[in-house]
Amino acid sequence: MKLAVAALLATSAAAFQAPTMTFSLGKKKATPAKKKAVKAPVSSGASPSADAWANSVESKALPFARAPATLDGTMLGDFGFDPLGFSTVPVGPWFTGIQGRNGQIGNLNWYREAELIHGRIAQVAVVGFIAPGLFGTLPGNEWTGVDAYSNLNPLEAFSQVPGLAILQIFLFMSYLEVRRINIIKEEGENYMPGDLRIGQGEGRWNPFGLDYSPEAYEEKRLQELKHCRLAMIGVFGLWAQAQASGVGVTEQIGAALTTPDYYAKAGYFLPEGI
Repeated sequence: MKLAVAALLATSAAAFQAPTMTFSLGKKKATPAKKKAVKAPVSSGASPSADAWANSVESKALPFARAPATLDGTMLGDFGFDPLGFSTVPVGPWFTGIQGRNGQIGNLNWYREAELIHGRIAQVAVVGFIAPGLFGTLPGNEWTGVDAYSNLNPLEAFSQVPGLAILQIFLFMSYLEVRRINIIKEEGENYMPGDLRIGQGEGRWNPFGLDYSPEAYEEKRLQELKHCRLAMIGVFGLWAQAQASGVGVTEQIGAALTTPDYYAKAGYFLPEGI
């Protein structure tokens, strides 16, 4: 019995780990305590987000705020705008499995991919909000309805157009998305965010014959990025205003530039500005 107890104590002592004895005063135990203290954050699964915020820098976009260390200014268009800390969370493409979702392609590159795609869609949406009121709408017919495309309010027009017209848009968007995913899978880590193989370069579709210098090409990339960001903000404003007013943006702007009846009648008798 005594032997069994002794063996049990010996086994427990062998399995005992030093980090719990950081309070020891012995010099010999100080060194292993320091080593264990260095390894402790790794073994405890310290948050990369916490490390990024602990090493934060001043934000150029928001001078009164801090930017996480993941935004070091090396990426094109990086001005330190990340108040919610999205750049500190590892993400990746859903279609490459769990490894991709943990950032296989590159965390910031994947965020840039999402920013460019959403921004390009927003730019097209802004044109869709404004162009019908400026240049007119598509003609209707007996099958679709004479006024099927005449509504200038995009929110109401969406439920007014024929279902097959919406289906065409959905199929075209699906084709572009599948093509984009295939390009990402093909190029892997060499993939440049937002690259749809359109524009200048060998083997690309370049209908306008673009041929910029490397410096000018980087400037055009930055311009596109800024336009994408502006369009995402703008399309939200257009949607909110259309939702609140019930009319198209061109009708709202036109009404604002029209002289009201009361001014036409009383304007000559009242001072300017009243």
